[in-house]
Amino acid sequence: MSATPDPRPLVGEPVSLDLLNTRWVGDGGRQDLLDSVDGLRVWLASNGLADRFTADEATLERTLIAREALSTLVDSPGDTTAIARVDDVLGHGRIRATLTAQGPGEEPEFADLSWGPGWIAARGHLDLLRTAPGRIRACAHEACVLHFFDTSRNGTRRWCSMAICGNRAKASRHYARTRDN
Repeated sequence: MSATPDPRPLVGEPVSLDLLNTRWVGDGGRQDLLDSVDGLRVWLASNGLADRFTADEATLERTLIAREALSTLVDSPGDTTAIARVDDVLGHGRIRATLTAQGPGEEPEFADLSWGPGWIAARGHLDLLRTAPGRIRACAHEACVLHFFDTSRNGTRRWCSMAICGNRAKASRHYARTRDN
């Protein structure tokens, strides 16, 4: 586990969205966890990848490429350029079928390990697209840049966090109502 705590307001989303959520708006403006190798180390640890991949400049560079590709795809799902960029990231790895004493399995393989974290995020996004593409959402709060996978029963979640953005929206509506009176 990383010695540095993860400072982001929303963690625990599927890995592709968690990678997008390495950028957020905080008290001091826009924040970016991946502005350094130390931030990459925190993100790898937060996603259980720290024991498989090294936090170094090459891995940071390739993870940022994957983040930009995924960000473009999430913002413009049918955009052919966005699709090609994610597909390019996916071209840096593959799944190898395995058989162990525990049974059949799959293991990702990379010619260049520095593509591993970004590839895993891109591959994870394919799973979300297969499962429920309509539940990949951006937070509805106008000042928020976070994304989430809506797991609510009826699929109507609007906020990255009800405690943060949902509460801000409620407070804004309340303020507007009381100000007008």
